[in-house]
Amino acid sequence: MIEQANTTQSGASVAASMVQGSVRKQRSDWARASASLLRARWPLLAAICLTTMVTVAIFAPQIAPADPNRQHLIQRLQPPFSPNEQADRTYWLGSDGLGRDVLSRLIYGARVSLAVGVAAVAIGGLTGIFLGVVAGYAGGRTDDFIMRLADIQLAFPFILLAIMVLVVLGAGFLNLVIVLAIGQWVTYARIARGETISQKRKDYIESARAIGVHGSRIVQRGILPNILAPLIVIASFNVAGVILSEASLSFLGLGVPPEVPTWGGMLAESRDQLLGGYWWLAVFPGVAIMVTVLSLNILGDWMRDFLDPRLRGR
Repeated sequence: MIEQANTTQSGASVAASMVQGSVRKQRSDWARASASLLRARWPLLAAICLTTMVTVAIFAPQIAPADPNRQHLIQRLQPPFSPNEQADRTYWLGSDGLGRDVLSRLIYGARVSLAVGVAAVAIGGLTGIFLGVVAGYAGGRTDDFIMRLADIQLAFPFILLAIMVLVVLGAGFLNLVIVLAIGQWVTYARIARGETISQKRKDYIESARAIGVHGSRIVQRGILPNILAPLIVIASFNVAGVILSEASLSFLGLGVPPEVPTWGGMLAESRDQLLGGYWWLAVFPGVAIMVTVLSLNILGDWMRDFLDPRLRGR
């Protein structure tokens, strides 16, 4: 009895020390990540670009020079830096076919593109990680059922599924996020499942089971912190992919309603004016999409190198 009590106390003290060590390790990792990012040239520039875009999107009403939907038909298709005589201001990036300010629509469009990208990846990622961890830890029929669902979805073309759902449900921010999130969860589930199976066979998990630690606590304290690194890297790349998917669906008229400015919608609206030489209608939203996706990919590469100990010295 005394020996068993001492063993239990010893196991509890070991678990407590593991938790404290994990907290200290997280703090040191944050400090090391900040120092590594400040030393890297391109990832730092990418982080500055993304921070600027997020700030502009959050404070769009204060930053945008005009109402993005305000029309001035007399001032339609004005080139960049043209004066707006009616409003006593300048079209810094020109005006579109309805006389709306391109810069204001570009700023407001950042809100939709970034919000859709982050929301879809967050919902799809959390759902996929949860299902993947459950499948990997529980095994058996639960694992088979979840993985067969993933296989069924992978066998169906996602863009066709997205078009079908959006045609039935209609265009809208929530519907767009749900459709794009559905396309994300499979990737996270498959990776989380494989990493969970690998982790649950390790000695520290077996020791936690031996001393009677509950399964949910093992997953929360032991498995999740050790499988998040590759999932975070994938999330950074997937945000860029979702932004491109949103732009593509908006270009087809299946994104948010037409009155809501989006980068993909701006590209769709520019199709009829491109042959007339009105290049700014397509160039500026295209550059915004390119810079955002490129910045996310550069940060994803940096995070992969930083989180993988085999690549840190390169």
